[in-house]
Amino acid sequence: MRLENKIAVIIGAGQAPGMGDAIGNGRATALLFAREGATVCCVDRDLKSARQTSEMITAAGGTAMALVADVTDEAAMEEAINRVAMTWSRIDILHNNVGISVEGGDAPLEDVSTDAFERIFDVNLLGTMLACKHVLPIMREQKSGAIVNISSASAYWTGHPTVLYPASKMAMVSFTRQIAIQNADVGVRANTILPGLMDTPMAVDRRVEATGRTRDDIASERDAKVPLLNKMGTGWDVANAALFLASDEAGFITGIELPVDGGSLARVG
Repeated sequence: MRLENKIAVIIGAGQAPGMGDAIGNGRATALLFAREGATVCCVDRDLKSARQTSEMITAAGGTAMALVADVTDEAAMEEAINRVAMTWSRIDILHNNVGISVEGGDAPLEDVSTDAFERIFDVNLLGTMLACKHVLPIMREQKSGAIVNISSASAYWTGHPTVLYPASKMAMVSFTRQIAIQNADVGVRANTILPGLMDTPMAVDRRVEATGRTRDDIASERDAKVPLLNKMGTGWDVANAALFLASDEAGFITGIELPVDGGSLARVG
């Protein structure tokens, strides 16, 4: 197994409510990491959802626990990280998978409020910074660790007129590069995944709620924009990329951005 005996913390391991069978990036990653031998700590602001993920892992024979924490609350994040370290004495993998867009108030520039700016950057960037801030001392002391941050292909290109989500996700790219370089001397790696158009509850179902359109209508529109087979990716596609970057197979890879986007960025150039 590719993550045998690893301790993994998944921030955003729960899942937004959805209308179909789509699985979110965080839950898919937690399940896959556990399947590959990791002990998984499922952290989410929604404890019920985190517990659902944890129970899915244990039902399949894995080891997991669920913790509640709002990523914008430093005290809560520090407490969650310390709980993991006290329970298992180490943290091998940190996976940050939290983000909001239109539901946070993203809009064309002329319609953006300062409240929306603060809300989106707090969730999309501050949360990742806080998790890294409290995990990195542990990883540096043990002289090993892998951080995988979920950004977005929209950091480089988006077909939507919104401005805050892509800006916050590009900031995450720069942030991840910095922590990769600053911690390379002790063997701690940090990389970013750039998901493209994905069929997840956060990406599709929240747009259904925001627009009143049908899920099939929104999904078909998004499918048509993907070069590879005109089909969105799934949470499992992101999870598989995260598994590689978290595993020892990627032991000489740090500071990169890995698109998981069906060729969307290749088309943009």
